[in-house]
Amino acid sequence: METITLTITNQPGLFLEADCISPDAFAGKKREEIVDLPVYIGREEHRLGDFFEVSGQAGATAAETKVVVNGDLSRVKYIGMKMTAGEVVVNGNADMYVGAWMQGGRITVNGNVDAFAGTGMKGGEIVINGNAGNYLGSAYRGDWRGMAGGKIVVKGDAGSDLGTFMNGGEIVVGGNVDVHVGTHAEGGKIIIKGDAKSRLGGQMVEGEIYVFGNIDVMMPGFAYREDVDLEVDGTKGRFALYEGDLGERHRKRKGQMIYGKLYQLVRP
Repeated sequence: METITLTITNQPGLFLEADCISPDAFAGKKREEIVDLPVYIGREEHRLGDFFEVSGQAGATAAETKVVVNGDLSRVKYIGMKMTAGEVVVNGNADMYVGAWMQGGRITVNGNVDAFAGTGMKGGEIVINGNAGNYLGSAYRGDWRGMAGGKIVVKGDAGSDLGTFMNGGEIVVGGNVDVHVGTHAEGGKIIIKGDAKSRLGGQMVEGEIYVFGNIDVMMPGFAYREDVDLEVDGTKGRFALYEGDLGERHRKRKGQMIYGKLYQLVRP
C-alpha cells in the first residue's frame, strides 16, 4: 500500500469542503495532480495545495492507497466521503461528515469529529479515538436512509440523535451519549458502554440497543420482558430486556411480532 501525506499549512477562514481527501480521489494520480484537486469555501473553488502540503504517492487503486492527514482539521469537511476502499488516518480533530456515505475501507481519527460522521454509511469501518458530535451514523436531514452497514467505534462520548433511521451496521460508543438514540431505527446494533440520557429507541421498529450504564428516562413505549445472560462486545453479563417501541406498527415474522430490543446491563 502506498502512502500519501497531507499536512495543513493554511487554515481556512471559513469551512473548507474537501471531499477529494479520499483514496478513491487520489488513486492513480501523481502528486502534482492531487495538489490541483478542487476544494471549496462556499461557492469559491480553490486547489487542495492552497491549504495542504502534499508528499508521498498514491497507489494505483483506492485499495492500494493510504491517506494520512495531519493538523487541526476542525474546519475541514467531508474527509473520506463516499470512499469505497483503502485507508484514511486523521491525526487531529475533524469537522462534519467524516466517512459520510462510506462504502468500504477504514478511517481512523486520532481526535474528535463533529456532526454527521458516518451518515448514510453502507460499509467499511470508522474508528474515532476521541469524541463524536451529533447525528453519528444517522440519516441526512430530510432523508430516511440512515446507516445501513459497516461499523463505527467511538472511544469517547457521542452527541445526540445517534443512529437516526439506522437500518443496519453497528455503532459502539465507549463513553456516554446524549438524547435521541436509534430514533426510527429499522435495524442495526448500537452499544453504549457509558450512560444514556433519554428517548432511546423512540419510534424504533427493529434493531438492538445495549446500554452498560444508566438510562436517565426510559421511553414509555418500551416494556420489560425478562433478564437474559449475554456477551456483548466482549463483556459478559445479565441484561434486562425491553421491547418496543410499542406505539409503532410492527411486522410479523413466522407469526411472531418483531420489536426493537433495548438491553440494559443489570448491576449487582
